[in-house]
Amino acid sequence: MKLNDLYKTFFITTFSILLSAVVAFPCHSSPGRDRNTGDTESARQQLETGLVDELRSLTESGKLSSMLQAIEILRSRNLSGTEFGRVVNGINVLLIKLVYPDAPGRLPAVDLPQTHNYTRIIKEAEKGNYIRPPADSDDFFEYILPFLSVNDQTSPESYSDILRDLSKAAELRPNSILPPYFQGLIHERAGRNAQAEQAFRRAYAISEECYPALAGSARIMRQSGNVSGAAAVFQDLVVRHPDSNMLKRELGITYYRANNWSRALPVVDELLLSNPRDGELLLMKAHILIEQGLYSQANAPLDIYASINPGNRNYLFYRARVQAEGSRNRDSALNYLRSILRTSPNDAEALAYAANLLMESQRSADLQEGREYLERLRRLSGTSVEVLSLSLQDAVRRENWQEAQGFLNRILAVRRTPQDLMDGYLVERGLGNNTRALNYAQELYNRDQNNNDYILIYISALIDNNRRDEASRLLENRINSVSSGSVKSRLYYLRSRIQPNEDAVLGDLRSSIFEDPRNLEALIAMFEIYHKRREERRAVYYLRQALAIAPDNPRLQRYARDYASLLNTR
Repeated sequence: MKLNDLYKTFFITTFSILLSAVVAFPCHSSPGRDRNTGDTESARQQLETGLVDELRSLTESGKLSSMLQAIEILRSRNLSGTEFGRVVNGINVLLIKLVYPDAPGRLPAVDLPQTHNYTRIIKEAEKGNYIRPPADSDDFFEYILPFLSVNDQTSPESYSDILRDLSKAAELRPNSILPPYFQGLIHERAGRNAQAEQAFRRAYAISEECYPALAGSARIMRQSGNVSGAAAVFQDLVVRHPDSNMLKRELGITYYRANNWSRALPVVDELLLSNPRDGELLLMKAHILIEQGLYSQANAPLDIYASINPGNRNYLFYRARVQAEGSRNRDSALNYLRSILRTSPNDAEALAYAANLLMESQRSADLQEGREYLERLRRLSGTSVEVLSLSLQDAVRRENWQEAQGFLNRILAVRRTPQDLMDGYLVERGLGNNTRALNYAQELYNRDQNNNDYILIYISALIDNNRRDEASRLLENRINSVSSGSVKSRLYYLRSRIQPNEDAVLGDLRSSIFEDPRNLEALIAMFEIYHKRREERRAVYYLRQALAIAPDNPRLQRYARDYASLLNTR
């Protein structure tokens, strides 16, 4: 049956039903009035062919202004309560909510007739069931309305059928924005960015009123790596549609994906004002605050999210980061990470974070567990730079410098971060390549001459290369400017290495340990002095303290074997 014939049939049927429809809704008639004559005649006059065609055209266009106009025509002509009005109202409202979720104004309630074909399609769509039209159908809405069923649970295997139906809808109504816009959404879900971009552009070319199509194009830009271009589009759209939370959300997500925390946070905060329990936004806010180092503030959105879905993977991971980085509570952080790994044993990010925490521990059981996680990561993605970096750290802790150098070379082939340079210094120093170690230290120092870690590494490298005068000048300047704490402890230790006699060395080492009783290098140096002097009681005293901090340190393990009998004596 052709499209026009189908509509005529539908609306002739509507005319015949309208008599009972008017009687069934007495709110549209006045007491004492003959409902079988006046109202029926009025309805018949209003549902003339021109009006039907106009409403059909407005609804099929998919433009927001046109669909709102169709709803207003029904309201102004007192047709909203008729079966015809209920069908047209329902279709317009559902499509507006799908395409323009932030449409201004109050939309009428959806009140579809129970027995209508469109009602059946819509009810099935609400259940997630996509009802394909008959093969010979020329009804535009039989091809469009089933799209209401598409959601995150829609099987990708059904995409080809949906796209075929949308292509037919586009043939039936070439000037409707709905078929190309919906095609864009399907291609986007399928990861076909080029086809999605083309479809969104077709929809926007039909009518620039379809700003969701332009937003779709911007999403594709973002997914393709053009984050700045996407941000510019969303910024412009938000200016043009300042009340659209959908567009603000996309802008916030774009800033978030670009790691532009300072711009993302205000947008997220504004959106949370209208929906304080939006789970996605709460997790975004928590993550942003963590990246900004505001760990205590991150607890607030996480506390709210805990009442929504406490088993969510990202929630557990952010809790772990707050505990590890903010509270320095490794055990609590590991509990959250183990919760993730119980349900997702191959979660690479959780494995890497847990492995790093465990291998920083001084407990043998933790180190063993950390290395088990690392082995699992190597099987999953052994060539990734993150796994190579963890493998490097493990080799450094075991003082297996040759193995560490192999990992280092593979990392430096793809990146050169400050941490990589510090690792390079440690590895080359461990191998006795002092000149190469100094090169890494010099590069670090040149990057930031106010960074305490870089300064300490550079001074150590200068000492290793017998450039003691330069090291001494830097040491004196820093010791006099640093008040106290671990940095001053490390400076005293470094100065002990260039002192002219053993008494001066001991004096600096004692100062170092006073500033930081857990300075492992200073404790080992004190032990080695008394070991060399054969003052066993004092040597054992410092060896015990060093072993308490680093029981698996290879050098300390060698000393522990030599002093085993004394270490076991209290």
